Amino acid sequence: MQDQSPIIRVENLQVVSGNNIILKNIRLKIPKNKITVLLGPSGCGKTTLLKSLNRLTDLHKQLRVTGKILIDGNDILQRNIEITGIRQKMGLLSQKPYPLPMSIFKNVAYGLKIQGITRKEIIRHKVEQHLREVGLWDEVKERLHTPASRLSIGQQQRLCLARGLAVGPEIILADEPTSALDPISSKKIEEKFLELKKDYTLVVVTHILRQAKRLADQVVFMYFGEIVEQGPADEIFNNPQTPVLREYLNTGH
Repeated sequence: MQDQSPIIRVENLQVVSGNNIILKNIRLKIPKNKITVLLGPSGCGKTTLLKSLNRLTDLHKQLRVTGKILIDGNDILQRNIEITGIRQKMGLLSQKPYPLPMSIFKNVAYGLKIQGITRKEIIRHKVEQHLREVGLWDEVKERLHTPASRLSIGQQQRLCLARGLAVGPEIILADEPTSALDPISSKKIEEKFLELKKDYTLVVVTHILRQAKRLADQVVFMYFGEIVEQGPADEIFNNPQTPVLREYLNTGH
């Protein structure tokens, strides 16, 4: 039977900027090999919570972060923790794709080299493997050594996902990953997420209700920096407990 203990546990997380409380008293369990969707209106703290999970909040010196974020039982907010190792456990997919200014092949190989893989035949095999994982291999196999910037936006986003997988993560963090994409590319990304949860845990930020319904195993609904409701997707969508979530679902945001 699959281990049901959460891969991420958040306890009393608070993020403050000056006098502004961005996240308030966040408690959260993220199950392994599931898609957890962070849902809510723009500006409710979803992206800040996502960034907290791999300490990208460190890049914003004005932010004060307190509480605990336990990943595989280790509190990543401790000062003496090795941050590079934390970030290597998590592939990050941003709103807009940011391929490296190099070839398609080298974009994915870069993620492998971070892991210390140097043998050319292993790199070739793994590059193909990860491009296949994201459904890109057949589209690019004849032009692997052309610049990644020549790919369509949708292809670039899948390439960035392949590069993230090449680092060998356990968890994929995705921040509005289809917001810059056309409907066909968005559909491909969603299909890949549903396949990838066999091997990875995914945390996806979205404000698109239809997308949340298509993807989510678990939903965390946020409003003004707080978690209002969280639970299995069926329960959240079919039996909301709070007026604010009911209104959100009824208006279809």
